Amino acid sequence: MTTTNKKLLDFIAEVKELCQPDNIVWVDGSEAQLEAFREQAVKENILIKLNQEKLPGCYLHRTTVNDVARVEGRTFICSKKKEDSAPINNWMETGEAMALMNDLFKGVMKGRTMYVIPYSMGAVGSKFSKIGIELTDSIYVVLNMAIMTRVGNAVLEALGDGDFIKGLHSYAELSEEKRYIMHFPEENTIMSINSNYGGNVLLGKKCFALRIASYLGKTEGWMAEHMLILGITNPKGEKKYIAAAFPSACGKTNLAMLIPPKAYLEKGYKIECVGDDIAWIRVGEDGRLWAVNPENGFFGVAPGTNLKSNPNALKSTMKNTIFTNVVQNLDDNTVWWEGLDKNPPKNAIDWKGNPWNGDMKDAEGKAIKGAHPNSRFTAPAINCPCISDQFEAPNGVPLSAIVFGGRRAKTAPLVYQSKDWNNGVFVGSIMASETTAAATGAVGVVRRDPMAMRPFVGYNMGDYFGHWIEMGKKIKNQPKIFNVNWFRTDDEGNFIWPGFGDNMRVLDWIIDRCEDKVDAVETPIGFVPKAEDINVEGLEDVTTATIEELLSIDKENWIKETEGIEQFYGELTRVPSELYDELAKLKKNLSK
Repeated sequence: MTTTNKKLLDFIAEVKELCQPDNIVWVDGSEAQLEAFREQAVKENILIKLNQEKLPGCYLHRTTVNDVARVEGRTFICSKKKEDSAPINNWMETGEAMALMNDLFKGVMKGRTMYVIPYSMGAVGSKFSKIGIELTDSIYVVLNMAIMTRVGNAVLEALGDGDFIKGLHSYAELSEEKRYIMHFPEENTIMSINSNYGGNVLLGKKCFALRIASYLGKTEGWMAEHMLILGITNPKGEKKYIAAAFPSACGKTNLAMLIPPKAYLEKGYKIECVGDDIAWIRVGEDGRLWAVNPENGFFGVAPGTNLKSNPNALKSTMKNTIFTNVVQNLDDNTVWWEGLDKNPPKNAIDWKGNPWNGDMKDAEGKAIKGAHPNSRFTAPAINCPCISDQFEAPNGVPLSAIVFGGRRAKTAPLVYQSKDWNNGVFVGSIMASETTAAATGAVGVVRRDPMAMRPFVGYNMGDYFGHWIEMGKKIKNQPKIFNVNWFRTDDEGNFIWPGFGDNMRVLDWIIDRCEDKVDAVETPIGFVPKAEDINVEGLEDVTTATIEELLSIDKENWIKETEGIEQFYGELTRVPSELYDELAKLKKNLSK
């Protein structure tokens, strides 16, 4: 592989001098080279080859025990001025951060190979796409990036002499104290050290596709969002696309790969997945918003994924997948995790590499989990049974609706529509979920996660809201904006709405609203459906009366909510006046 790109050659030369690798290997993307890498990883005990009859092309990896998740506390957005990144993000001044990282990277690759990964976020050659170069000493990173992105010679050809996002990673000594994930949006640079966990080291994912890309979007006039993209086809063959943002533990991947309920399937409705995590969104020549999924795979949470919760995700993992920190079943050399089924293996090895039999307890009598709660699968998107035929479309798909959602027990109704674009931005900016006892020990604590981007905005959050407002002015044919809440509970704390495939019923109403096919009821917070317009056919325990309860608006709850919103805005800087105007309107509506 050769390139004449001077900036790229200079970047590699600089890193070679700094990190001092013994060898440099260019990743060409060929199956022959990738297979050689896999064999090498098995030989070095980095990967375990699984049962190739049952799980062809699949491997297992175990991280070190101290390196199992994204580390928000060690993740920084670095800029020349603090106010350009803070207060939501951890901030470090650019020069100081560069000096720290250069010191940590000195000689770190001695005795190791440095891999050069040219990768494209989005279809190679598309005007939507952006190219990155990740330099890493981790073969695990190479093999995961080859699933999650498009890698190799074709990317270099598309790059030519153009610009790219610089990425440098070393697992170093896997020290927690020296672990840093540094982003330099003003320099188009990412540096990650002392981790080998996906979210910290697959630099094309959250690091590039959200943190750096959100900054690029602001400067270039587009949007990088933490959103799934799905297509809905009705019995007439008409197809509409929706982008949706949810904080963690709100069913994002489940919705992206939703299987409609029987009543809808029989009529010919179909759901297709364009993406389960990230959307890059631009204004098209037709004045509509168009979205692409810049990724090429799924980096999904394994625990809880099963044939009931998300059959399409599970089927996506059946070949050419890398599993991280799950259980290895020694009887047939396959994998298992909590929530897969009710039959844990009796002869197994847990995620830490210890013997495990599915029935082990700690000193306090609590079950010892076999898989880490954040164990993962890295699976090619093409494996997904419901992957969209527009997955590779260079210009993406046109959006009819944008959906926000959170986990609220009482406050938010099942679904409501914003009154206009700016009101929709307000709805996205106040997104929140309530903690559960299982998560934190404190019930009902509200964590604001605007647009599900709290950990992923590459610049000041107030400026990010401002960018949304400005984008609205550029869109001639604006998608309608909605909020959903699958998690409304009764007085005993039981979920009222069945969720999963039945969420299709809410999406159906959303599409009908986009096409002006149904009316709605105006409330202080926005437009809610008429109860009879939510299709409950085939639902035994959900009646029109249940729907009315799910759609009800408790003014006292919402008055309390406005106080929380005001407090949250007060913690930020540069919040646009338009959002304060929307808050004032909400307060006025609630006082009537």
